[in-house]
Amino acid sequence: MKKQRCCSLGDHALLSASSSHRWLHCTPSAVLERSKEDKSSNAAAEGTAAHELSEHKLREFLKIKTVRPLSKYDSPELEYYTDVYVDYACELISEAYSRSSDPVILVEQRVAFTDWVPEGFGTADLMVVADKTMDVLDLKYGKGVQVSAEDNPQLRLYALGALAMFDYLYDIETIRMTICQPRLDNYSTCEMPVVELLHWAENELKPKAELAIKGEGEFCTGDHCRFCRVRATCRARADRNFELIKMDFKKPDLLTDEEMAEVLVRVDELKRWAVDVWAYAEEEAIAGRKSWGGYKVVQGRVTRKYTDENAVAGAIIAAGFKEEDIYSVSLLGITALEGLLGKKQFKEILGDLIIKPEGKPTFVPESDKRQEYNPAMTDFK
Repeated sequence: MKKQRCCSLGDHALLSASSSHRWLHCTPSAVLERSKEDKSSNAAAEGTAAHELSEHKLREFLKIKTVRPLSKYDSPELEYYTDVYVDYACELISEAYSRSSDPVILVEQRVAFTDWVPEGFGTADLMVVADKTMDVLDLKYGKGVQVSAEDNPQLRLYALGALAMFDYLYDIETIRMTICQPRLDNYSTCEMPVVELLHWAENELKPKAELAIKGEGEFCTGDHCRFCRVRATCRARADRNFELIKMDFKKPDLLTDEEMAEVLVRVDELKRWAVDVWAYAEEEAIAGRKSWGGYKVVQGRVTRKYTDENAVAGAIIAAGFKEEDIYSVSLLGITALEGLLGKKQFKEILGDLIIKPEGKPTFVPESDKRQEYNPAMTDFK
């Protein structure tokens, strides 16, 4: 059995496999995104932890030296779902052994597909070559969007990279591409003849990649905008949504059921776009990089909280109240205790034990009555 340690990637390709769904549909987007910092999300970090733990477990199964990774995301849930993925991968590996005595098995393998995509590379979670068939398995740990292997360009790019590595050594005829998304109980597989994959690569992938690397081609909006780093400021997306807003409704004064149905179909995209625009404007305003006419940054509303619950309880009991008066499952909230003690006694007993932290800066219309927030007067970042 042939085994190979994967390369550790600290860089990212402009035309990566993971973003291919986006730049294949909207070729200018890749270069446009390069100007925007890629901010890692909590979900992405959790996904990385799942991949690292899965890699460790697969290497243990393959009897490759490995060290179990540690992560703040370690939990019974992470343990369970990575086990589900690894069990699925092990079944695929065992099936490969039933067809071949010496399958090629690669875990977290860097692959390059530069014959079709300039500077293109990515990392395949698992690749198995056995008896004229190559399997490409990809773990999706997210549970927000269900992913299909059908017409999946990311899997196709991994397959092209694997072909570039092994096609001259093995007579590979069929590519079997699988998405394993355990948290959604989603297992999607698509088989494709190598000749069909290469036809797609030459006639569709390569021409679009040549446009994308230069930032050329036509902007195109759609579901692929969801994770684009410039989705909030993209003019093509704004134009498309303004077109939706300016729908040509006819009389009477009330919308018909048919017109309402047409609006409902478009609402989700309008909501996503509006949320993206607001989040971008709010972030820029709070950071002090930009200001927007008609809006300002203020401190958000806050609620009071105890500095030390044990000290609060001790102070009230020392004042002659009973424990059952102040405890429920936990210490009564500040408003409830104030009602129990009365404002005067509340202040006398707990005045030094109550704090009111600064509110989180919040983006609001200029008509809001709160005083404008000045970040220069605080250490807020």
